[in-house]
Amino acid sequence: MQKEGVLELKIENTLKKVKITVSDTGKGMPKKLFKQIFKPGFTTKKRGWGLGLSLSRRIVEDYHKGQIFVQKSEIDKGTIFEILLNKI
Repeated sequence: MQKEGVLELKIENTLKKVKITVSDTGKGMPKKLFKQIFKPGFTTKKRGWGLGLSLSRRIVEDYHKGQIFVQKSEIDKGTIFEILLNKI
């Protein structure tokens, strides 16, 4: 998000999983970038290293055996990420 926007976190508890939904009102992205954004070094910004989402994926998938993915994104409306974690 540039200067202003809304960031929303939702946590849902099911019998076997915890679902965390993170949504923002940022610039959004085309569907063709959904998988690419998790690669180290990928960024659409002029500044930054492009490590945030790749590190997030590594933590969620490798250390917690969960899943993280883009649920939905619309240009100029925002993006929704979903994280699924198994209950212990």
